[in-house]
Amino acid sequence: MDLAGRAALVTGGASGLGEAAARLLAAGGARVAVLDRNAELGARVASECGGVFCETDVASESSVAAAIETIRATWGALHIAVNCAGIATAKRMLGKEGPIALGEFEKVITVNLVGTFNVCRLAAALMAKNEPDAGGERGVIVNTASIAAYEGQIGQTAYAASKAGIVGLTLPMARELTGLGIRVCAIAPGLFDTPLLRALPEKVRVELGATVPHPARLGDPAEFAALARHIVDNRYMNGEVVRLDGALRMPPR
Repeated sequence: MDLAGRAALVTGGASGLGEAAARLLAAGGARVAVLDRNAELGARVASECGGVFCETDVASESSVAAAIETIRATWGALHIAVNCAGIATAKRMLGKEGPIALGEFEKVITVNLVGTFNVCRLAAALMAKNEPDAGGERGVIVNTASIAAYEGQIGQTAYAASKAGIVGLTLPMARELTGLGIRVCAIAPGLFDTPLLRALPEKVRVELGATVPHPARLGDPAEFAALARHIVDNRYMNGEVVRLDGALRMPPR
């Protein structure tokens, strides 16, 4: 899909992978809506991208519906959705204090998996109203999974389950939206230099990067953004989950 003049939304667009994706899409000529809970950072990124900001809780039906309506009212259409919003927790299922609280597991599933699906279903509904282009395409959805979906570490039961769910919904969602001309793919990133990892001591970050076979470093969010853009550009990519991890395979801990 040609980016020029297309309307795109990026969840989690205030920082990290989402910010990089929003900026690259905007640089390619797309009109970008940044959806995030962080109003200060989100508004700044949207302004610098020449787009709009929507303070959004992806797990809330009304919140996402309001953001979609803002996009419709602003640009009259939506062509691209990149879902990067999510949370990460590390807690054992059975710790020293007993079983993990069920609510902690539910929160991760709700934000990462239910939130992604919530945005997908409402974004697809607006995309379906587009006139198809010469190739019969109306829209593209790019979701964010994780290599934890395949090699979740100890303490990652909730996070790994949420990301495995995104892997699992990719193909059936792509198949379901085929008749509407909407493609669906997902990216499964490895260790990336996001705000979450930047909070760690430099020594720890270097050690984490050294565990990646090649290149032996943390991933750059710009590399994630480049793959997201390639998926948008490449009309034959559909129903696929692409690992982006420098050949890393996570150990148990």
